[in-house]
Amino acid sequence: MAPEDAPRIDWTREEIAALFDLPFDELMWRAQDMHRRHHARGEIQLCTLLSIKTGGCVEDCGYCSQSKHADSGLKATKLMDVRAVLQAAAQAKDSGSKRFCMGAAWRNPKDRDMPAIVEMVEGVRQMGMETCMTLGMLSKSQAQQLATAGLDYYNHNIDTSPENYGNVITTRTYQDRLDTLEEVRQAGINVCSGGIVGMGETRGDRVGFIHTLATLPEHPGSVPVNALVPVKGTVLGDMLADTPLAKIDDIEFVRTIAVARITMPMSMVRLSAGRESMSEAVQALCFMAGANSIFTGDKLLATGNRGDSADAALLAKLGLRPMESEEPMRVPPEASQTVDIRHVLAAEIFMPFP
Repeated sequence: MAPEDAPRIDWTREEIAALFDLPFDELMWRAQDMHRRHHARGEIQLCTLLSIKTGGCVEDCGYCSQSKHADSGLKATKLMDVRAVLQAAAQAKDSGSKRFCMGAAWRNPKDRDMPAIVEMVEGVRQMGMETCMTLGMLSKSQAQQLATAGLDYYNHNIDTSPENYGNVITTRTYQDRLDTLEEVRQAGINVCSGGIVGMGETRGDRVGFIHTLATLPEHPGSVPVNALVPVKGTVLGDMLADTPLAKIDDIEFVRTIAVARITMPMSMVRLSAGRESMSEAVQALCFMAGANSIFTGDKLLATGNRGDSADAALLAKLGLRPMESEEPMRVPPEASQTVDIRHVLAAEIFMPFP
């Protein structure tokens, strides 16, 4: 890919805010146009997310039922046996998943756990599945061990905007998260980073959240966008129970997906947590806005999910099929047919709507 063809990493907050403000049909048109330039039409990547170590996390993330600060009734468990994880991966593959994600409720992994983690990555890769891990913060040595094992993606979400972050989490800084992303990138592992909307944040916070991701040295190859699943006993779950109007509007959620697609055109935009409460129509709009990956199965870590059969029925109704093509950001540069987008959007963002 020639330098002038590279996706932009110089977005301003004003440009991103202008995208959010577009009439809905114009925004959707631009998002779908951008999506078709870089991604296969009608394909949705099916992923499975397994909690390999549940509960007892020392972080105080206000949305998380796995935090030891939450009164969610969730019991803490030890790290799963490698064989059990690989059995779950094999079942996920049989159900059509192409990507297997493994999450542990840790602030950071202990060095004593790394051999088992490495064995999980190697075992899932041997099945021919794409691998992703989310284990909290990583040291340079741990990131290198995962890279050597062949880990495809490491997930570490920034969660929200820099300004809103302190309202959600106090035990880890925003810079801590950015530092982990840099360790992952320097180790040669693809970055997976997104966040959660519907936590009572403003549109300005959603602008700031996307701005942070879209101006990283390289866009994340994977951008999960989650809708908050309010859990009783968590700070945000209890807050939203008292102030239900703080829940994000469906159209605003779709706008967030669309803006992520436009600003990070080659990234996989993953429609993640919260789908269980979304109507089929809202999910269809998210796919039109450029989301092209979902987590299937009955559970996402410690929260419910729609399930394989419901997802298969929805994709069939929409005429969509499981993804077979390679992810754009993982295609060798010499094989990429990416068109120049730098000047296309620069001229269009502030163009009056006819």
